[in-house]
Amino acid sequence: MTAEELSKSSLGNNPSGGGSSSDASVGSADSTGLKSDWSTRIDALRQQEVDLKRSIADLQLTYNRLTQDQFQKIQTDIGRMVQQGTADLEQRKRTLQQEIETLERRQERIQVEMRTTFAGASQDLAVRVQGFKDYLVGSLQDLAVAAEQLDLAPAARPTAMPEVERGRDRSSSRRAAAEPSGAQPAFASNSFQDQTERIRSLLDQYRMRPDYYGPVWQLRRTFEPIHAERVSNWFFAQGGRGAVKSMGSRLQNVLVASAAVSILYALYGNRLRTLVLSNSPERLGEWRRGLQDCLGISRGDFGTGQGVMLFDAPEPLAQRADRITADNGLPFIVVDEAESVISLALLQFPLWLAFAPDPMNPTAEYDYF
Repeated sequence: MTAEELSKSSLGNNPSGGGSSSDASVGSADSTGLKSDWSTRIDALRQQEVDLKRSIADLQLTYNRLTQDQFQKIQTDIGRMVQQGTADLEQRKRTLQQEIETLERRQERIQVEMRTTFAGASQDLAVRVQGFKDYLVGSLQDLAVAAEQLDLAPAARPTAMPEVERGRDRSSSRRAAAEPSGAQPAFASNSFQDQTERIRSLLDQYRMRPDYYGPVWQLRRTFEPIHAERVSNWFFAQGGRGAVKSMGSRLQNVLVASAAVSILYALYGNRLRTLVLSNSPERLGEWRRGLQDCLGISRGDFGTGQGVMLFDAPEPLAQRADRITADNGLPFIVVDEAESVISLALLQFPLWLAFAPDPMNPTAEYDYF
């Protein structure tokens, strides 16, 4: 009830307007009640405020605790995922390493199988077949030319004589046949100083100014100092007759021999005949291809009466060298490294070059018979 209602009520109960003092006391009591009521309400509101702040603080703590727990959980989950991912990667790495090792072992096994089975040996077989084909074609051409030039008239057979006497006789006949048209080579002699200068000039040319498109019979390949040393030593220290240490491969030996052939051809021209001795058709095929490549010669330069002849035995080679010498030619004999023996019949000729195995890595010893 408000103060106005209380006033009206008191007036109604006292219509004469008397009792003003009682009315004042009543109003004072009402005012005190109102203040007490408002104070109570204010205290209640303040209490509510305190409760609200406490609730907010509790909620903030709960939020912080939940957030921290969730963050820790997230960190734990991430750590677990990283560990699991690392473990997976390590497992994949080990698996890949095992697969790589397996593949490497398989590769080694396949290479071994290729070297030991027909499938792997097919390329080597093809090289051997091609070498035999080249040798066979050249031999057939030589045979055809020899058949055309064959003299069917019987020749007087000389009386038998010891091998040494026959060698002396052939040596004498070669000197008698060669002297009318030109001197025999004597590279170690001071009387051939002009040839010595020419040989050194050609060696320097091959080594420092190679001509890969030069004329036929001129060396067309890169010539290193080690090759020049071999050839120079063979000319000047061995006088064009002797064995040189192998270069370690047939192709390198062919290069050295080709340089010697090129220099001899420059000195003696068409008189020169090169006779190559090796004990298998495959190796002779390699010599044919190597000489063609190094000297720019063709298949037509191989044959009985041509610049290069190939032999797989020393006896027919010696016979051919005798006929070349008798016809005023100059035989140059090249012996492959694979030859384990050198016949004395070859040593009597003025020019021969044999490739001996490296003493530090011997493959076969040279014997004489």
